Amino acid sequence: MAANPFFEPSPLPYNLPPFAEIREEHYLPAFERGMADQLAEVAAIAADPEPPTFDNTIGALERSGRILERVSTVFFTQVSSNSTPGVRELQKEITPRLAKHADAIHLDQGLFARIEALYAAKDELPADEAWLLERYHTDFVRAGAKLGPREKEELVRLNEELSELSTAFEQNLLADTNAAAVVVDDPAELDGVSVEAAAETARARGLDGKYVLTLVLPTGQPPLASLTNRALRERLHKASVGRGAESNAEVVVRMARLRARRAKLLGYPTHAAYVVADQTAPSTAAVTDMLAKLVPPAVANAHREAEELRAEAGFDLEPWDWAFYAEKVRKARFDLDGAAMRPYFELDRVLRDGVFHAAGKLYGLSFTERPDLRGYHDDVRVFEVFEEDGSPLGLFLADFYARESKRGGAWMSSLVKQSALLGERPVVTTNLNIVKPPAGEPTLMTFDEVNTLFHEFGHALHGLFSDVRFPRFSGTSVPRDFVEYPSQVNEMWAVWPEVLANYARHHETGEPMPQEMVDRMLEAERFNQGYATVEYLAASLLDWAWHTIDADTDPGDAVSFERAALAEAGVDLPLVPPRYGSTYFAHIWAVGYSAGYYSYIWSEVLDADSVEWFKENGGLKRENGDHFRRTLLSRGGSVDPMTAFRAFRGRDPELTPLLARRGLL
Repeated sequence: MAANPFFEPSPLPYNLPPFAEIREEHYLPAFERGMADQLAEVAAIAADPEPPTFDNTIGALERSGRILERVSTVFFTQVSSNSTPGVRELQKEITPRLAKHADAIHLDQGLFARIEALYAAKDELPADEAWLLERYHTDFVRAGAKLGPREKEELVRLNEELSELSTAFEQNLLADTNAAAVVVDDPAELDGVSVEAAAETARARGLDGKYVLTLVLPTGQPPLASLTNRALRERLHKASVGRGAESNAEVVVRMARLRARRAKLLGYPTHAAYVVADQTAPSTAAVTDMLAKLVPPAVANAHREAEELRAEAGFDLEPWDWAFYAEKVRKARFDLDGAAMRPYFELDRVLRDGVFHAAGKLYGLSFTERPDLRGYHDDVRVFEVFEEDGSPLGLFLADFYARESKRGGAWMSSLVKQSALLGERPVVTTNLNIVKPPAGEPTLMTFDEVNTLFHEFGHALHGLFSDVRFPRFSGTSVPRDFVEYPSQVNEMWAVWPEVLANYARHHETGEPMPQEMVDRMLEAERFNQGYATVEYLAASLLDWAWHTIDADTDPGDAVSFERAALAEAGVDLPLVPPRYGSTYFAHIWAVGYSAGYYSYIWSEVLDADSVEWFKENGGLKRENGDHFRRTLLSRGGSVDPMTAFRAFRGRDPELTPLLARRGLL
């Protein structure tokens, strides 16, 4: 027990977890001691004979649970990025226990009585302390602190079951995604994609002599744009949309019903109402109205695009044909070939001469790789981040490659949260799922992957620039419908001329991407936006449908519910399936975006308006970066998010830039 690396703060720079010392057998003892220690700390706060003060109640809560924080961040990083059978078994055991632990704190009557007493006199506190008290009071009330004893017991049961179901969904999806990978016997069928990469993937799975196409998280699979074999495209598409059909169909129905019951118990008509009450969106009606307004022009654009693709194909299309013929039309109209662009997007150059270069120009940052510091997997690279004056800022961990032990998608998370109270600097990690090439071969990216890297690094900057006193407010600890905004702004630098010219160079010759190719790529940005917008809206509206049922509604089976929901919303286009189907929609069943997938386009309103501000003020300039960092990125959750936006933009957001960007005016 004394050797458990979680029991003491890490001795490594920036408190980077000592991954070289961490073993699976350390997790359970650390979780158990961490929960026991925090409950003891909470009991001491609640029983303190001294009258409640900010420091002996709220400050003490902020300082509590350090062992549990350390083990939780590492464990759930491994769950997402490098899971093992042992880790998955422990996840099943520990997630319901963590749910009960959180409830034990939030439903402690003595503790809440102290918070209530402080809340009644919050106007006497300094602004930052008053805002933290406001957030704690809101958290406790939303967690059921004002319920009666019987209702609290029911709430604990609901939370425990929901945590078990969420874990089951996540593990089922990982297993299904791995099992649904398409195995090919004849390399001739792979015309249009890398045969070598497919062979390497097969070898890694013990399938020597065969070829494997793995699945990414969304419905649309990247090889569909280039595979010439239509039958193989059909296999790949059906493998994608079939995930979870057996394993997760009942799980999602049960979760939707339990969330509706919990919302009613807490005084809300639906789970969506419960979620939106603590977001920047003013109401569920506002979200519904925004999504409904976007549907007609997006669907009209998608129908026009479908007619173009039918004319190109010369036959009635199926969903697995869209990306292939869209690429043909794109190539014909803009003389732009996605495969011809990939040699100009080599991963390390995109990272250093694109992502890091833009951060240097805009914020004065520099990055030094630290091979002496180890991540949680051999693929993880660790970079130390410095301010312009050479002072240290934090660590950035980069985990770019797909593997069987890693969930799909792309995301950022924090291993150490910045906090002046605890004296900690930020350690953040970014995950992508790029297919790893054979040893010695360069990693050539699609432009979508380039854009995703810039996006996720925007989240990383939000974490790295955090300059707050309390860990509760650190970095990306902001409402869900605000958290995507800074990351979406960072995407603009992927196509900013100075940045693009710096990284878009041929991996063999070093020659810059020809200007005519750059021009065509930029001109094609709004191509296929009808499809892109409809697939996103369909997923958002599907999420919304699941979470606007009330406690008395029986949604029936998942397939029928999904079909009816898409039809009612006007987005049931056979050629444009939702970006995520119900049974593999990890965002809303496993990751925390329930009734919140709308947040991407809600945040894009702020993003598009902010991009206009940067353009109006000279773009990639230090004073612009400093202004964005000072007024918004560094504030985390320490101020009301829309107050932070107004401090940056000088006014409320406007919708027109988003409509123009997506071709919906």
